[in-house]
Amino acid sequence: MIHKVKKYATTNTLVLLGLSLGVLFGIYFPELALQQKVIGTVFISFLKMLVVPLVFASIYTAILGLGSLHHLKTIGGRTIGLYLLTTALAVFLAIIAMNIFSVGEPVSSAGLAFEKAATIAPFSFQTMILSFIPTNVFASLSHGSMMQIIVFAILFGVASLYLKQSEQDSMNLFFTAVSNVMLKMAEWVILLTPIGVFSLISYVIAEQGMEIILGLWSYILLVVGVILLHGIITLPALLAFFGRVNPYQYLSDVREAPIMAFSTASSAATLPVSMRVVEEMGDVDTKTASFVLPLGATVSMDGTAAYLTIAVLYIANLAGVDLSVGDQILLGVTVVALSVGVAALPSASLVMMVVILNQLGLPVEYIALIVAVDRILDMCRTSLNVTSDLVVTKIVDQYEKKRGQR
Repeated sequence: MIHKVKKYATTNTLVLLGLSLGVLFGIYFPELALQQKVIGTVFISFLKMLVVPLVFASIYTAILGLGSLHHLKTIGGRTIGLYLLTTALAVFLAIIAMNIFSVGEPVSSAGLAFEKAATIAPFSFQTMILSFIPTNVFASLSHGSMMQIIVFAILFGVASLYLKQSEQDSMNLFFTAVSNVMLKMAEWVILLTPIGVFSLISYVIAEQGMEIILGLWSYILLVVGVILLHGIITLPALLAFFGRVNPYQYLSDVREAPIMAFSTASSAATLPVSMRVVEEMGDVDTKTASFVLPLGATVSMDGTAAYLTIAVLYIANLAGVDLSVGDQILLGVTVVALSVGVAALPSASLVMMVVILNQLGLPVEYIALIVAVDRILDMCRTSLNVTSDLVVTKIVDQYEKKRGQR
């Protein structure tokens, strides 16, 4: 354990150094920073390479480990309930913050355009629900369709509970080995994190430019402020209340995952790292982590939900539209409901923003004013998404350990 602590402490120090140097490199050597993007891309590709087999194998072995449908319903209901709770609290906090500070002055939409909005198909819950069901599981696996993979893995695992014990043991042995191999590879990729972080951060800073970032300082400050408040106050309070553990010690132990999420802006790419550190450093049981974390990487979107709420209210202010309390409640409910449908990939929230703006009758053209800083904020909100996953995983694990002691 001491060796593991030292290993992650060293990695975290190097990651923070890479983060700081990356910012400076992006500011002072923007041309070089843009040219070395391939390093960061290779790093993310290595992480994404592990995700599909890891998710499938982890969920499958977790369900076999639970042993019964009753236990699956209990842990599944608790996990989904906690994820919805944390998302709802994030949205509520965002609405309160926007009503207090109300950033954004009315500006004309003349000359503004967001071409991507025209390519987005009209949204319906029917379409979203159908998108969760894999019609061709091999296509889902090859395309990395996370929700479809999770649905199939759960059904596959549940069906396996009806097999003879000898067949269950064989299947469990195989997929446990697959999961362990993926986690071992994740351990190797973690060693590349400082270099990957340096490359990704320097590229983003060089591409975005500090002038654009400073031009939207009040909007960025509010989004980051809400994300920090939820991550530093709300989530630790939930962990202390439900999990009965020291939340700040736990979050300090597993900080490798939020840092990785900030760098990659992808919950899916961070998943191998989250699973490794939460088990080794967070003292979370493998079965719990294997079920809760893959589900969270797809349906837990605290940071995205808070960001979407602030962005929509900010656009309403830019458009000079005063949303009533009822409109804001409707916005909150819509964001929480749709957060499940947000893919764990960079900038997917822009699609959801267009859907919500259309539903509220707000002009989508104003997205053009904030899309320039979307990548920076994407990094921040993904870090919060992953932090929420880690907190819920620990809470569920505490409940499971209490259950095992009875």
